[in-house]
Amino acid sequence: MNILSIESSCDDSAVSLTDSLSAKLLWDRKISQEAHHHIHGGVVPEIASRLFAKDLVSLVQSFSDEVGFERVDCISFTNEPGLSTSLLEGMMAAKALSISLDVPLVPINHLKGHVYSLFINQREAIMPLSVLLVSGGHSMILECFSYHDMRVVSSTLDDSFGECYDKASKMLSLGYPGGMIIDSIAKDAESEGIDSIELPIPLLHDSSMNFSFSGLKNAFRLKVKDNKELLSLMESGCREDIKSHKYVKALCRGLQRSAVKHVILKYKKYLESSQIKHVAIVGGASANSLLRAQMQNLCDRFNKTLILSDLAYCSDNAAMIGRACMAAVSENCAMLESSMLDIDISPRSSFYNT
Repeated sequence: MNILSIESSCDDSAVSLTDSLSAKLLWDRKISQEAHHHIHGGVVPEIASRLFAKDLVSLVQSFSDEVGFERVDCISFTNEPGLSTSLLEGMMAAKALSISLDVPLVPINHLKGHVYSLFINQREAIMPLSVLLVSGGHSMILECFSYHDMRVVSSTLDDSFGECYDKASKMLSLGYPGGMIIDSIAKDAESEGIDSIELPIPLLHDSSMNFSFSGLKNAFRLKVKDNKELLSLMESGCREDIKSHKYVKALCRGLQRSAVKHVILKYKKYLESSQIKHVAIVGGASANSLLRAQMQNLCDRFNKTLILSDLAYCSDNAAMIGRACMAAVSENCAMLESSMLDIDISPRSSFYNT
Protein backbone atom coordinates (compact mmCIF):
# COMPACT_ATOMS: atom_id res chain seq x y z
CA MET A 1 0.00 0.00 0.00
CA ASN A 2 1.32 3.44 -0.96
CA ILE A 3 0.40 6.29 1.39
CA LEU A 4 0.17 9.87 0.12
CA SER A 5 0.67 12.18 3.12
CA ILE A 6 -0.06 15.86 3.65
CA GLU A 7 1.38 18.00 6.45
CA SER A 8 0.02 21.51 7.09
CA SER A 9 0.03 22.05 10.84
CA CYS A 10 1.81 25.40 10.96
CA ASP A 11 3.97 26.99 8.25
CA ASP A 12 5.40 24.19 6.09
CA SER A 13 3.47 22.74 3.16
CA ALA A 14 4.61 19.14 2.62
CA VAL A 15 3.56 16.12 0.59
CA SER A 16 5.15 12.66 0.48
CA LEU A 17 4.56 9.10 -0.72
CA THR A 18 5.48 6.14 1.50
CA ASP A 19 5.50 2.42 0.66
CA SER A 20 3.87 0.85 3.70
CA LEU A 21 5.36 -2.59 3.03
CA SER A 22 9.00 -1.49 3.03
CA ALA A 23 8.55 1.87 4.83
CA LYS A 24 10.60 3.43 2.06
CA LEU A 25 10.01 7.07 1.23
CA LEU A 26 9.23 7.17 -2.49
CA TRP A 27 8.63 10.90 -2.97
CA ASP A 28 9.00 13.85 -0.63
CA ARG A 29 8.69 17.61 -1.13
CA LYS A 30 8.21 20.62 1.10
CA ILE A 31 7.68 24.34 0.59
CA SER A 32 8.72 26.46 3.55
CA GLN A 33 7.01 29.71 4.46
CA GLU A 34 9.89 31.02 6.57
CA ALA A 35 10.73 33.88 4.21
CA HIS A 36 7.15 35.17 4.43
CA HIS A 37 6.96 35.07 8.24
CA HIS A 38 10.56 36.14 8.90
CA ILE A 39 9.82 39.85 8.73
CA HIS A 40 7.01 39.49 11.26
CA GLY A 41 9.13 37.61 13.81
CA GLY A 42 6.69 34.69 13.92
CA VAL A 43 3.97 32.84 12.04
CA VAL A 44 1.00 34.94 10.92
CA PRO A 45 -1.96 32.50 10.64
CA GLU A 46 -3.77 34.42 7.89
CA ILE A 47 -0.65 34.53 5.72
CA ALA A 48 0.06 30.87 6.41
CA SER A 49 -3.44 29.85 5.36
CA ARG A 50 -3.22 31.72 2.04
CA LEU A 51 0.17 30.19 1.29
CA PHE A 52 -1.09 26.68 2.05
CA ALA A 53 -3.95 27.18 -0.41
CA LYS A 54 -1.36 27.92 -3.10
CA ASP A 55 1.58 25.70 -2.13
CA LEU A 56 -0.33 22.48 -1.47
CA VAL A 57 -1.86 22.71 -4.94
CA SER A 58 1.62 23.19 -6.40
CA LEU A 59 3.01 20.17 -4.52
CA VAL A 60 0.10 17.92 -5.48
CA GLN A 61 0.50 18.97 -9.11
CA SER A 62 4.22 18.16 -8.97
CA PHE A 63 3.40 14.76 -7.49
CA SER A 64 0.87 14.12 -10.26
CA ASP A 65 3.39 15.05 -12.95
CA GLU A 66 6.32 13.09 -11.51
CA VAL A 67 4.67 10.03 -9.92
CA GLY A 68 0.98 9.85 -10.77
CA PHE A 69 -2.09 9.20 -8.63
CA GLU A 70 -2.47 5.61 -9.84
CA ARG A 71 0.18 4.66 -7.26
CA VAL A 72 -1.83 6.07 -4.33
CA ASP A 73 -3.79 3.61 -2.14
CA CYS A 74 -4.41 5.79 0.93
CA ILE A 75 -4.35 9.45 1.98
CA SER A 76 -3.06 10.55 5.39
CA PHE A 77 -3.01 14.08 6.75
CA THR A 78 -2.28 16.03 9.91
CA ASN A 79 -5.50 16.71 11.78
CA GLU A 80 -4.14 18.05 15.11
CA PRO A 81 -2.61 19.89 16.91
CA GLY A 82 -1.69 23.03 15.01
CA LEU A 83 -3.04 26.30 13.67
CA SER A 84 -6.69 25.70 12.82
CA THR A 85 -6.53 27.64 9.55
CA SER A 86 -3.42 25.74 8.45
CA LEU A 87 -4.90 22.36 9.40
CA LEU A 88 -8.05 23.22 7.49
CA GLU A 89 -6.17 23.72 4.21
CA GLY A 90 -4.46 20.34 4.52
CA MET A 91 -7.67 18.60 5.49
CA MET A 92 -9.56 20.02 2.52
CA ALA A 93 -6.80 18.93 0.14
CA ALA A 94 -6.78 15.44 1.66
CA LYS A 95 -10.57 15.12 1.50
CA ALA A 96 -10.64 16.20 -2.13
CA LEU A 97 -7.98 13.65 -3.07
CA SER A 98 -9.66 10.90 -1.07
CA ILE A 99 -13.00 11.48 -2.79
CA SER A 100 -11.59 11.86 -6.29
CA LEU A 101 -9.30 8.82 -6.02
CA ASP A 102 -11.79 6.76 -3.98
CA VAL A 103 -9.16 5.76 -1.41
CA PRO A 104 -9.27 5.71 2.42
CA LEU A 105 -8.49 8.82 4.46
CA VAL A 106 -6.48 8.55 7.70
CA PRO A 107 -6.06 11.49 10.15
CA ILE A 108 -2.72 11.58 11.96
CA ASN A 109 -1.74 13.42 15.12
CA HIS A 110 1.12 15.82 14.40
CA LEU A 111 3.02 15.08 17.63
CA LYS A 112 2.80 11.35 17.07
CA GLY A 113 4.13 12.07 13.61
CA HIS A 114 7.22 13.64 15.18
CA VAL A 115 7.77 10.45 17.18
CA TYR A 116 7.66 8.39 13.99
CA SER A 117 10.10 10.77 12.28
CA LEU A 118 12.68 8.60 14.04
CA PHE A 119 11.71 5.65 11.85
CA ILE A 120 11.37 7.13 8.37
CA ASN A 121 12.67 4.55 5.88
CA GLN A 122 12.67 1.92 8.64
CA ARG A 123 10.20 -0.95 8.69
CA GLU A 124 10.36 -1.54 12.45
CA ALA A 125 9.79 1.10 15.11
CA ILE A 126 11.62 0.75 18.42
CA MET A 127 9.12 0.57 21.28
CA PRO A 128 8.85 1.18 24.19
CA LEU A 129 10.52 4.52 23.77
CA SER A 130 11.07 7.47 26.08
CA VAL A 131 10.73 10.70 24.12
CA LEU A 132 11.67 14.30 24.80
CA LEU A 133 9.49 16.33 22.43
CA VAL A 134 10.64 19.92 21.94
CA SER A 135 9.16 22.21 19.33
CA GLY A 136 7.85 25.73 18.81
CA GLY A 137 4.58 24.84 20.50
CA HIS A 138 5.32 21.90 22.81
CA SER A 139 7.80 20.68 25.39
CA MET A 140 7.01 17.36 27.03
CA ILE A 141 8.29 13.98 28.09
CA LEU A 142 6.45 11.01 26.59
CA GLU A 143 6.46 7.28 27.09
CA CYS A 144 5.58 5.62 23.80
CA PHE A 145 4.49 1.98 23.53
CA SER A 146 2.70 2.13 20.17
CA TYR A 147 0.98 4.67 17.94
CA HIS A 148 -2.19 4.38 19.99
CA ASP A 149 -0.47 4.24 23.37
CA MET A 150 1.59 7.34 24.08
CA ARG A 151 1.54 8.77 27.59
CA VAL A 152 2.44 12.27 28.73
CA VAL A 153 4.79 12.18 31.71
CA SER A 154 5.32 15.93 31.97
CA SER A 155 4.88 19.08 29.91
CA THR A 156 5.52 22.80 30.03
CA LEU A 157 3.68 25.06 32.43
CA ASP A 158 3.79 27.98 30.00
CA ASP A 159 6.05 28.54 26.99
CA SER A 160 7.88 25.88 25.02
CA PHE A 161 11.60 25.35 24.42
CA GLY A 162 11.33 26.37 20.78
CA GLU A 163 9.10 29.35 21.50
CA CYS A 164 11.69 30.68 23.95
CA TYR A 165 14.26 30.77 21.16
CA ASP A 166 11.81 32.28 18.66
CA LYS A 167 10.85 35.08 21.03
CA ALA A 168 14.49 35.75 21.95
CA SER A 169 15.35 36.11 18.28
CA LYS A 170 12.42 38.47 17.80
CA MET A 171 13.57 40.58 20.76
CA LEU A 172 16.92 40.97 19.01
CA SER A 173 15.20 41.88 15.72
CA LEU A 174 16.76 38.82 14.09
CA GLY A 175 13.56 37.35 12.68
CA TYR A 176 11.99 33.90 12.56
CA PRO A 177 12.56 31.03 13.16
CA GLY A 178 14.79 31.73 16.12
CA GLY A 179 16.05 28.27 17.00
CA MET A 180 18.77 28.03 14.37
CA ILE A 181 19.62 31.72 14.68
CA ILE A 182 20.24 31.66 18.45
CA ASP A 183 21.98 28.26 18.26
CA SER A 184 24.35 29.53 15.57
CA ILE A 185 25.22 32.71 17.46
CA ALA A 186 25.78 30.72 20.67
CA LYS A 187 28.19 28.39 18.85
CA ASP A 188 30.07 31.40 17.48
CA ALA A 189 30.39 32.77 21.00
CA GLU A 190 31.77 29.47 22.26
CA SER A 191 34.29 29.15 19.43
CA GLU A 192 35.44 32.74 20.01
CA GLY A 193 35.82 32.21 23.75
CA ILE A 194 33.10 34.70 24.68
CA ASP A 195 31.73 33.98 28.14
CA SER A 196 27.99 33.60 28.46
CA ILE A 197 25.88 36.17 30.26
CA GLU A 198 24.32 34.42 33.23
CA LEU A 199 20.59 33.83 32.99
CA PRO A 200 18.39 31.93 35.48
CA ILE A 201 17.77 28.21 35.10
CA PRO A 202 13.98 27.73 35.33
CA LEU A 203 12.46 25.68 38.16
CA LEU A 204 15.91 24.84 39.48
CA HIS A 205 14.62 23.94 42.94
CA ASP A 206 11.30 22.50 41.82
CA SER A 207 10.93 18.76 42.37
CA SER A 208 8.55 18.16 39.45
CA MET A 209 9.54 17.13 35.92
CA ASN A 210 7.59 19.98 34.31
CA PHE A 211 9.18 22.64 32.14
CA SER A 212 8.86 26.42 32.18
CA PHE A 213 10.44 29.02 29.90
CA SER A 214 8.46 32.22 30.53
CA GLY A 215 10.79 33.41 33.29
CA LEU A 216 13.90 32.74 31.22
CA LYS A 217 12.35 34.56 28.29
CA ASN A 218 11.62 37.58 30.48
CA ALA A 219 15.13 37.57 31.95
CA PHE A 220 16.49 37.63 28.40
CA ARG A 221 14.18 40.55 27.58
CA LEU A 222 15.47 42.56 30.53
CA LYS A 223 19.10 41.96 29.50
CA VAL A 224 18.31 43.26 26.03
CA LYS A 225 16.46 46.27 27.41
CA ASP A 226 19.34 47.18 29.75
CA ASN A 227 21.94 47.49 26.98
CA LYS A 228 21.56 50.92 25.37
CA GLU A 229 24.21 50.25 22.74
CA LEU A 230 22.38 47.14 21.59
CA LEU A 231 19.05 48.95 21.48
CA SER A 232 20.57 51.64 19.30
CA LEU A 233 22.08 48.99 17.02
CA MET A 234 18.72 47.25 16.70
CA GLU A 235 17.11 50.51 15.58
CA SER A 236 19.52 50.57 12.63
CA GLY A 237 17.97 47.33 11.38
CA CYS A 238 21.24 45.69 10.31
CA ARG A 239 20.91 42.07 11.38
CA GLU A 240 24.49 41.11 10.58
CA ASP A 241 25.78 43.85 12.88
CA ILE A 242 23.47 42.63 15.63
CA LYS A 243 24.62 39.02 15.20
CA SER A 244 28.28 39.99 15.36
CA HIS A 245 27.90 42.16 18.48
CA LYS A 246 29.84 40.67 21.40
CA TYR A 247 27.05 41.31 23.90
CA VAL A 248 24.53 39.53 21.67
CA LYS A 249 26.84 36.53 21.34
CA ALA A 250 27.29 36.36 25.11
CA LEU A 251 23.56 36.73 25.67
CA CYS A 252 22.65 34.01 23.16
CA ARG A 253 25.19 31.68 24.68
CA GLY A 254 23.65 32.38 28.10
CA LEU A 255 20.15 31.59 26.82
CA GLN A 256 21.37 28.38 25.19
CA ARG A 257 23.11 27.31 28.37
CA SER A 258 20.15 27.96 30.68
CA ALA A 259 17.44 26.55 28.40
CA VAL A 260 19.32 23.33 27.66
CA LYS A 261 20.43 22.84 31.25
CA HIS A 262 16.82 23.23 32.40
CA VAL A 263 15.68 20.53 29.97
CA ILE A 264 18.55 18.20 30.84
CA LEU A 265 17.99 18.52 34.59
CA LYS A 266 14.30 17.69 34.24
CA TYR A 267 14.99 14.78 31.94
CA LYS A 268 17.67 13.52 34.32
CA LYS A 269 15.05 13.46 37.07
CA TYR A 270 12.86 11.36 34.79
CA LEU A 271 15.64 8.93 33.87
CA GLU A 272 16.36 8.26 37.53
CA SER A 273 13.12 6.27 37.71
CA SER A 274 12.65 5.12 34.10
CA GLN A 275 13.24 1.52 33.03
CA ILE A 276 12.89 2.26 29.30
CA LYS A 277 16.18 1.64 27.53
CA HIS A 278 15.70 3.67 24.35
CA VAL A 279 15.54 7.47 24.49
CA ALA A 280 14.81 9.97 21.71
CA ILE A 281 14.52 13.70 21.04
CA VAL A 282 11.96 14.80 18.44
CA GLY A 283 10.36 18.02 17.21
CA GLY A 284 11.71 21.03 15.36
CA ALA A 285 13.86 22.15 18.30
CA SER A 286 15.50 18.70 18.53
CA ALA A 287 17.98 20.03 15.95
CA ASN A 288 19.57 22.17 18.69
CA SER A 289 23.26 21.26 18.74
CA LEU A 290 23.88 21.67 22.48
CA LEU A 291 20.71 19.78 23.42
CA ARG A 292 21.76 16.83 21.25
CA ALA A 293 25.24 16.76 22.75
CA GLN A 294 24.02 17.06 26.34
CA MET A 295 21.35 14.40 25.84
CA GLN A 296 23.98 12.02 24.49
CA ASN A 297 26.10 12.63 27.61
CA LEU A 298 23.07 12.06 29.83
CA CYS A 299 22.15 8.82 28.07
CA ASP A 300 25.73 7.56 28.35
CA ARG A 301 25.60 8.26 32.08
CA PHE A 302 22.37 6.27 32.52
CA ASN A 303 23.30 3.53 30.04
CA LYS A 304 20.48 4.48 27.66
CA THR A 305 20.49 4.34 23.86
CA LEU A 306 19.78 7.70 22.23
CA ILE A 307 17.87 7.77 18.92
CA LEU A 308 17.82 10.94 16.81
CA SER A 309 15.99 11.90 13.65
CA ASP A 310 17.96 13.04 10.64
CA LEU A 311 18.19 16.82 10.74
CA ALA A 312 16.14 16.94 7.54
CA TYR A 313 13.19 15.37 9.39
CA CYS A 314 13.34 17.30 12.68
CA SER A 315 11.12 20.09 11.39
CA ASP A 316 7.56 19.53 10.16
CA ASN A 317 7.41 17.17 7.19
CA ALA A 318 4.98 14.85 5.42
CA ALA A 319 7.30 11.83 5.56
CA MET A 320 6.74 11.49 9.31
CA ILE A 321 2.97 11.63 8.76
CA GLY A 322 3.22 8.79 6.26
CA ARG A 323 5.37 6.72 8.61
CA ALA A 324 2.93 7.34 11.48
CA CYS A 325 0.04 6.33 9.20
CA MET A 326 1.79 2.98 8.66
CA ALA A 327 1.74 2.40 12.40
CA ALA A 328 -1.84 3.61 12.84
CA VAL A 329 -3.17 1.33 10.12
CA SER A 330 -1.16 -1.70 11.26
CA GLU A 331 -2.53 -1.28 14.78
CA ASN A 332 -6.09 -0.86 13.50
CA CYS A 333 -6.21 2.54 15.17
CA ALA A 334 -7.55 4.39 12.16
CA MET A 335 -11.10 4.21 10.83
CA LEU A 336 -10.99 3.76 7.08
CA GLU A 337 -14.72 4.06 6.41
CA SER A 338 -16.05 6.92 4.31
CA SER A 339 -17.47 8.50 7.46
CA MET A 340 -13.93 9.62 8.22
CA LEU A 341 -14.53 12.40 5.71
CA ASP A 342 -16.63 14.14 8.38
CA ILE A 343 -14.07 14.18 11.18
CA ASP A 344 -13.71 17.14 13.51
CA ILE A 345 -10.32 18.87 13.29
CA SER A 346 -10.82 21.26 16.21
CA PRO A 347 -7.56 21.47 18.20
CA ARG A 348 -7.59 19.65 21.53
CA SER A 349 -5.45 20.12 24.60
CA SER A 350 -4.08 16.57 24.50
CA PHE A 351 -3.13 14.12 21.81
CA TYR A 352 -2.75 10.75 23.47
CA ASN A 353 -6.50 10.08 23.59
CA THR A 354 -7.19 10.65 19.90
